[in-house]
Amino acid sequence: MKYANVGPIAVYLPENVETNEQLQAECPKWDMKLIASKTGIHQRHIAAAGECSSDLGVKAARKLFEENNIDPLSIDFLLVCTQTPDYPLPTTACLMQDRLGLAKRVGALDFNLGCSGFVYGLSLADGLIRSGVARRILLITAETYSKFIHPQDRSLRTIFGDAAAATLIDAAEEPTLSGFQFGTDGSGADTLIVAKGGARPLADAIKPRNRHRWPSDLYMDGPSIIDFAIGAIPQLVESLLTENQLTREEISLFLMHQATDKMLVQLREQLHVEAERLPIRLSDVGNTVSCTLPILIDDLRREKKMTAGQTHLMIGFGVGWSWAGCVWKDTRIKGD
Repeated sequence: MKYANVGPIAVYLPENVETNEQLQAECPKWDMKLIASKTGIHQRHIAAAGECSSDLGVKAARKLFEENNIDPLSIDFLLVCTQTPDYPLPTTACLMQDRLGLAKRVGALDFNLGCSGFVYGLSLADGLIRSGVARRILLITAETYSKFIHPQDRSLRTIFGDAAAATLIDAAEEPTLSGFQFGTDGSGADTLIVAKGGARPLADAIKPRNRHRWPSDLYMDGPSIIDFAIGAIPQLVESLLTENQLTREEISLFLMHQATDKMLVQLREQLHVEAERLPIRLSDVGNTVSCTLPILIDDLRREKKMTAGQTHLMIGFGVGWSWAGCVWKDTRIKGD
């Protein structure tokens, strides 16, 4: 049997950078110093008006191919995670197969998950490889939440950034991903939602949990999502450790979805984890939804903060409510 191995990652960020200083000048009543102290975010990359998720994803994939001398024709399955597809149909993965010059024999599918999406994608890739369906998988996460945010929405515009990440997942002789666990609580759907654009009439759509103060298509109830995460994620961590017969001391890094500084600091406190073992890296990119974990891993590899063979926990959580976690041993350090 073959197993999935997480290989190189390439990140693409839109050229347009929106800083807190720019937002302060545009919206003088916003207290950007206070906001930054809570979010930990000082700038975000924002897609251009005509720049969509597939555009970001294609650029990330081409960067991955070029930097790692990968033949596009060697890919035998394409997984695309996005909550901001170019069209309701066709599938964004089908469009990207053509644009990337992948073989017509590949499988290609989209899956609509946000902050837990990267871990879900790894589990799908692992299953495809273990079953013998695929040997070399391209996992792309791409998000343009900015398309859903009104310019005057102080709560969202200061948090979310656009990005894409392309991850190569190859078949390996030894398992490096294990112990996948998932959780779902759809009662939290009303805390992070875009009600427009689907088939359900807006009059019958799910209503925001609390008052919708800004005219964005995207609604988020931040306090409720923090309460959800603080309740669910420590339990997930304990379950992952128990089921995989690991101690907390055996975990080198707790790799968490990069939501906001406030949420991650609270998780550190709940888990009694030192700052260096639960890294926070969202200051320059913001919350990029399904892209936060691959961006975090790419950053840590570049900085030589990860050593081959170390054991990590990887955890995503958020919109849905949805959460997912796994145990991961990285076999590749940036530059290897």
